[in-house]
Amino acid sequence: MSELSWWRGLRPVAGVLVLVLAGCSHGTQAGGKATVIHGKNGITLPPPPAAAIVPVTDDYHGEKVVDNYRWLEDGNSPQTRAWIDAQMKYTDDYLRQVKNRPEIAASLKKLLDVDSYGTPMERSGRYFFMKRLAGQNQASLYMRTKWNGEDKLLLDVTKLSKDQNTSVTIESIASSGKLIAYGERSGGADEQSIHVLDVATEKDLPDVLPPARYDVAFDHEAKGFYYSRFTHEGTNVYYHRLGTPVDKDAFVFGKTFNGQALGELDLMSVSVTENGHYLVVSVSHGVPATRDGILVKDLRKPDAPFVPVIYGIEAHAQLATMGDRFFLLTNYEAPNSRVVEVTPGEAPDAWKTVVPAGGEVIDQFSIVGGQMFLRRLHDVKTETTSYSLDGKQTGSIDYPGIGAGTGLSGRSTGKEGFYSFQSFTQPPTIYHYETGPHKSAVFAASKAPFDSSQYEIHQVFYHSKDGTRVPMFIAGKKGLKQDGSARLLLTAYGGFDVDMLPTWSTSFAWWMEQGGFVALPNLRGGEEYGEAWHKAAMFEKKQNVFDDFFAAAHYLIDNHYTTSERLAIAGASNGGLLMGAAMTQHPELFGAIWCGYPLLDMLRYQNFLFGRLWTTEYGSSENPQQFDYLSRYSPYQNVKPGTKFPAIMFFSGDSDTRVAPLHARKMTALVQAENGGDRPILLHYTTTGGHSAGVSLQQSIADSSDELAFLWNETSVQ
Repeated sequence: MSELSWWRGLRPVAGVLVLVLAGCSHGTQAGGKATVIHGKNGITLPPPPAAAIVPVTDDYHGEKVVDNYRWLEDGNSPQTRAWIDAQMKYTDDYLRQVKNRPEIAASLKKLLDVDSYGTPMERSGRYFFMKRLAGQNQASLYMRTKWNGEDKLLLDVTKLSKDQNTSVTIESIASSGKLIAYGERSGGADEQSIHVLDVATEKDLPDVLPPARYDVAFDHEAKGFYYSRFTHEGTNVYYHRLGTPVDKDAFVFGKTFNGQALGELDLMSVSVTENGHYLVVSVSHGVPATRDGILVKDLRKPDAPFVPVIYGIEAHAQLATMGDRFFLLTNYEAPNSRVVEVTPGEAPDAWKTVVPAGGEVIDQFSIVGGQMFLRRLHDVKTETTSYSLDGKQTGSIDYPGIGAGTGLSGRSTGKEGFYSFQSFTQPPTIYHYETGPHKSAVFAASKAPFDSSQYEIHQVFYHSKDGTRVPMFIAGKKGLKQDGSARLLLTAYGGFDVDMLPTWSTSFAWWMEQGGFVALPNLRGGEEYGEAWHKAAMFEKKQNVFDDFFAAAHYLIDNHYTTSERLAIAGASNGGLLMGAAMTQHPELFGAIWCGYPLLDMLRYQNFLFGRLWTTEYGSSENPQQFDYLSRYSPYQNVKPGTKFPAIMFFSGDSDTRVAPLHARKMTALVQAENGGDRPILLHYTTTGGHSAGVSLQQSIADSSDELAFLWNETSVQ
């Protein structure tokens, strides 16, 4: 599970008195050492806009820590808005001097502006999916009556907003295929409103849930739907009967279970079993979850209690059902996970192992057509195998090379499903799969103008600082020389139990087309080698992530893929924290850094938006022992005055309701102030962009063009 799913929120920030306006000096002025800022290829800028220094001192367990830019945490103050405006103009002044930016935008438009499909979901012989046509900014909702039939437009999303920044996601489909609950969000925000579409009339019902963070599931007869709604007081589950007021929705579950209180960190999702017999409430503690709970309620018995399938155990679990049979994929007493059959309410020692754990991590699990489909990671390469419900192997899905293949999605009682495959060198293809003959056929393939035959991807292994063997994918043009002359774009993540696979990226495609390499190391902190790989980079072990990344950079330089000057790195969210560690711990290793939607002030991150949920991964400075290690690596507290930083672009925006954009604002001001070199330190800030998918294609092209223009230009040797 991604650490940044739909569980987000807002916490107010204590006001800070700001004595002067941004843009006016008060103490040290940002960029004060260099009189001229030099970008590559002749780009020059004046020193960046000044940021006021207004010291605020915090006492952490007896240790005083000064924050000079606390005032920038208030994103709505006139002073902060004036500073943001000045920074945006400064960044625009830089980007206007990058001569090939228009060509980059044109190339990305060709790669991105093609028909694109989402994976279909079948209900009663109807196939529903999202599809964006070439020339459109957003994906709309479509249906087929045969899997290989004609596409019928049900909901034209491009007409929902003038700025084309409203997007839609399918949240639930009634088993009859007659109703669809869909989420509607603006820009990249996480919050969405819930609407119900009548498929026959292609009109919305009057039932609407206001913007929040939801999970939705229709009941079997589609008389209404269950939904979970997150608040910082805790997640609760409700039932909405169609045609009734939302404020009359019935409370179903939340607040307590088995006499124990449920709070902010207990995150819930809902589903209804395919036969309609059971409501399933999944309760995950923290992000990532330290434990997964799964509770079921027999809907045939109105007064039936919730019964645990798994609960209160420090383990991860996924549920799949076949009729009234319950199967779990869990790492309980099986680090690489196993499949067990469970009777609700029974103790773990009564579970029946169906597919035992093996040498590879099982990371995806489904029951389709009466068979189990398990996706494994074999040294981070995907393999999917099918089994009967008693654990006998029945077949496999063959993927075309090194890349990212999904497991199979579909109905447990159906005879078909869908999966996809993609890689750095191959745009996504969605396949229809018949479970009986184990036969695949293309449902939809990207028509992106990229000649995959000219490129190659391979995997290498290197050793980190402590000797740990770490895998890495590298791709580029066939025959590209390893003499250090090529630019290389390196990205990574390393956290939250997220496996990083070599998926299609138009930015990577463009980079390779220009004659550069791209690389993705599988740092500790992910799921690539099971929970042990994840735990090796949690809490006080977070430095392992950074060391793995630095070792990857050294490997690429030592093996002449590139040089430090030609090495560009990019990361977002938890990967933005990685970029912050890179610029503060080893700035000499890199030529340019793009730091997107980052966590950077690790002493205060838990106070904002959804930071409190991530304390199960990082810890919190409120704990004396955790403060000790957080303060040692937190990028914002480890900027050393006079450091000669590489070129850096921080990237964030007002619509990021997940990672507070204050991290990027404060870090920009601090790095600009303390920069001992003359390379550009920029803040790219948008008013519509955010953490979630949903920004328009036009906005996406513009943002990616700015990122690539910066990274490519600043890794030039001219």
